[in-house]
Amino acid sequence: MAISIATFKLSISSRPFFPFLLKSSQSFNLPTFFRSWASTASVEALDEAEFLIKPIKSRSPGAEKVQAWKKLSSKELGVSTSSISGPTKVVLKELKKRGYEVYLVGGCVRDLILKRVPKDFDILTSAELREVLRSFRHAEIVGKRFPICLVHIGDHVVEVSSFNTGQRRSNKKSPFQFEVPTGCDEKDNIRWRNCMQRDFTINGLMFDPFARIVYDYTGALEDLKKAKVRTIIPASISFHEDCARILRAVRVAARLGFRLERETAQCVRNSSYSILRLDKGRFLLEMNYMLAYGSAEASLRLLWRFGLLEIILPHQAAYLVRCGFRRKDSGSNMLLALFSNLDKLLAPDMPCHSSLWVTLLAFHKALSDQARAPSVIAAFALAVNNGGDIEEAIDITSTISRPSEPNFHELLEHQKSEKTALKEEVQSLAISVNVALSSMTDEYAVSKAMAKYPQAPQSDLVLIPLGLYMRVCRIFECVTKGREVGFLSKQGGKIDYDMLAIGRLQEVRHVFARVVFDTIYPLSLSDHHIAL
Repeated sequence: MAISIATFKLSISSRPFFPFLLKSSQSFNLPTFFRSWASTASVEALDEAEFLIKPIKSRSPGAEKVQAWKKLSSKELGVSTSSISGPTKVVLKELKKRGYEVYLVGGCVRDLILKRVPKDFDILTSAELREVLRSFRHAEIVGKRFPICLVHIGDHVVEVSSFNTGQRRSNKKSPFQFEVPTGCDEKDNIRWRNCMQRDFTINGLMFDPFARIVYDYTGALEDLKKAKVRTIIPASISFHEDCARILRAVRVAARLGFRLERETAQCVRNSSYSILRLDKGRFLLEMNYMLAYGSAEASLRLLWRFGLLEIILPHQAAYLVRCGFRRKDSGSNMLLALFSNLDKLLAPDMPCHSSLWVTLLAFHKALSDQARAPSVIAAFALAVNNGGDIEEAIDITSTISRPSEPNFHELLEHQKSEKTALKEEVQSLAISVNVALSSMTDEYAVSKAMAKYPQAPQSDLVLIPLGLYMRVCRIFECVTKGREVGFLSKQGGKIDYDMLAIGRLQEVRHVFARVVFDTIYPLSLSDHHIAL
C-alpha cells in the first residue's frame, strides 16, 4: 500500500526527513588504570613521504624474551560479568559444572576492558571438543585446520575452542620461539602457549569469569594503554603464516580507533599483495566485518592508506585517485560520507547485511561515473524505500527545502524538471546503478580498473558472488520495473536490527534511503525541517 503524502508528513513533521537515529558519542567511567589514555587514537603517523616507510629493525627468528606477564582482578580493570551475554553464560556455567576450566578469550575481553560492546564472545575450555559436543543438545564441530564447537542456545551461537586443539597446533615447529616467562606454573604455561598462537597482543587476553581474573601474557594491557595494534610474533612471520591477519589488523585498528605499531604497519604495506592468496569467501567475510559493523569509513581510509583498497575495491580506489585524495588525507568525499553515515546507524552488535554496503558502493560508483541533481537522487532513494512508486517519490521530493551538500562533485546544481523528465532521470539512475554493480562483478572490468595501478600484480579479483549480486539487484530493481505488488514500505523510524542483519528487503531499502538522505541533505547545513 502506498504511503500518502499526508501520512508521510505526519510522521516527520517534527523531525528531519526520515527519523534518523544518530548514535551519540558515549563517555564511560573507565577504571583508573585506563583513564589516562581513553581517547580515540589515529593510525600511527609514519615519518616518511607518501608511500614510503623507513626500514626499521624488525624482530628476527629465534628466542625472544616476553614482557613480564600479569594477573589482574577483573574489578581492577572495570570488567563486570554482567556484560557477558546470556547465551554465553549458559555455556560457561554448564562446562564449569562438568568440571572443566573455562575462559573468555580474544577480542571480547579486550572490548570489555575498553567498555565496548563485543561483537561476540569466544570461549576456551580444557574440555575436548567431543566433550563439549556431548554437553549440549544442539552443538556441532566445524573446521578442519582450526576446529571449534558451535553451541546453539536459542537463536544464538556460541563458539567454543579447546586448549587441547591449540596444544596440538603449538607442538608443530615454528620459525619463531619465545622464552617461557618466569614464575609460571603448569596452568600458566598452558594458558601462555595458547595466547602465543593469537594474532595481536590485544587479542591475547584471557578472562576467568568465575575467579574474576584477567591474564595478560602478551603485553596486551600495555598496548591497550598506547592504543596500538601489534602482532605477537614478528609481523612478517605472522602475516606469512596467515595473510588474513593483514586485513584483521586494519579491521581492529579501524574499529577501535587504534594505530598500527611501526613494524606491523610496515609489514601491512610490504605484504599487501599476499592477500590475493585468500579465497573469495574469506575476502568477503573480512570485508563484511569491516563495512557492516559500524567502522566502515575508518576501514576504507586505512585500506587506502596502506595500499589495500586498490586490490580489493579497485573501482573505489580509482575514484579516490581522481579526487586527488592522498593516502593520509584527513578530508572527506561522497564515498566516505556515505559510509560515515552508515556507521552512525550500526554497531558491533547491530550490523547490517552485506547487500546494503554493496548497494552503497554500486550507487556511489554510478554517481561518480555520471553526476546527478539532488532531486533525482532523492526521488531515487524514496522510490527504493517505497518499493518503486516513483510518482509518490517525486511528489515528496518536490517539497524538500533543505539545502543539499555543495561540495560533492557527484551532485549537479539543483534544477527544476518536469515530472515526466524527472521520472526518466530517476529510472536512468537505477540503470546506471545496475551497470556499476555489474562492473564490480565482472572480471574484465575489475582487471581494467586494476590496470590503473601498474605496480600491482595482475588481478581480476571479483569480491561479490552471484548470490549477493542478485540480492543487491533486488533492492533497487523496483525503480525500473514499477511498484511492487504487495510491498509495504517501512513504517516509523526504528530499525529492526535482526531483520537488517539477515537482509530483509524492507529494512535494507529503508536504511539505504536514510543513509543517502543523511549524505545528500546533511543536517549541519540547515536547522530547518523539511516543509511539506
